[in-house]
Amino acid sequence: MKKILMGCITAVAFVAINAGLGNASLTPIGTATIGGLDYNLIYDDDAPMGPIVWLDHRGYATHSDIQKNWAAGIDSDITSYNFNAGYSVTWTESEWRLPATVDGAYVYGYEGDPDHDGIYTYTGGYNLANSEMGHLFYTELGNLGYVATDGTSPQPGWGLSNTGPFSHLVAGWYWSGTDYTAMPPDSWIFNMSNGNQGYASSWSQLSGIAVRGAQVTPVPIPGAAWLLGSGLMGLVAVKKKKEVKKF
Repeated sequence: MKKILMGCITAVAFVAINAGLGNASLTPIGTATIGGLDYNLIYDDDAPMGPIVWLDHRGYATHSDIQKNWAAGIDSDITSYNFNAGYSVTWTESEWRLPATVDGAYVYGYEGDPDHDGIYTYTGGYNLANSEMGHLFYTELGNLGYVATDGTSPQPGWGLSNTGPFSHLVAGWYWSGTDYTAMPPDSWIFNMSNGNQGYASSWSQLSGIAVRGAQVTPVPIPGAAWLLGSGLMGLVAVKKKKEVKKF
């Protein structure tokens, strides 16, 4: 009976992991240790440039290139990865980087994506979810921008009211890793305080957060396959035994 119970518990745990990856876009999958401290690794399965893992660790630099180098070299600062049981992680990018933004001429807007086709007619302003940080702020965390999609300003409830599984996300400007090619050497930036996307001089002093392309898949917890099989067979046996007792 104990084996049956263990099999059922394991089966439920494995199904829960599968359901978590299938239904939730932000999934904590473990931690990375830097300087003796553990920082959350958070999987975003539907980010606009492809699935990524967010490293919940804040950088702060006075130049965009310094922040880019910080992100690219952060693997050398990580002493260990501690993935939660039940997840297999395959990196699809060779190194960490700053979040990406769609580049183009600056066009201000706030109307969002009315027909939900993923295409925006502007590159700056509010309610843009086709950059990785905009997607995080609006789509994943469900925060509201200072300007609403109907132009209402200020929008009631605007701001970084929900940080989800992040502990080090702050209200303020963040560097992206995308240069603003129309006005070099400026870079695209995102404001986690009010949801505004814009650009700034590369010498501005802003925060940074690292991301890395990855595919995360659920795997059976050690012994799960055997326990699940024995548990199911045990349940079948118990059911048959009860049926025999009826006669």
